Amino acid sequence: MDLSNTTINILIALGIAFLIGINLFLKSRHQARTPAEMVSSLLSEINHNQKLVEDFQFHLNVKKFKTESWKINKTKADFLGQSLLTTLDTAFGMAEGFNRDIDTAKKYKSTSYLAAISIDKLKELLAQSKQGLEKWLQENAEKPQLARRQG
Repeated sequence: MDLSNTTINILIALGIAFLIGINLFLKSRHQARTPAEMVSSLLSEINHNQKLVEDFQFHLNVKKFKTESWKINKTKADFLGQSLLTTLDTAFGMAEGFNRDIDTAKKYKSTSYLAAISIDKLKELLAQSKQGLEKWLQENAEKPQLARRQG
């Protein structure tokens, strides 16, 4: 059977689209985490962001902050309490804003866009967030109701 290049390209594109669809399906299923998994994921991002803050330099090769876990889980994290949620929201919101500043600086090849980044404030918020999440884990890690997945 002799297939034309167009037919082969269409089959390859369909195969890639199928694989992307499976990947998105599996990723969306994994978003429903246990509270302890959510907290661990948030702590992982906070630890990464704290390392970035410690090494932060106002140049164009600066790395962006991680915020994905917060974006995915913030609407399901009400078990953390309002005070901690507010701190997390402020910290990750600030990190997202800094990421926009970093993107703008890279786009226009100018470090002046990085001048508005207040690393000290973010450093403080990340420390408070980490402390609150670690405290929550210590107090709640053994509770059986936290082993159930959030829906």
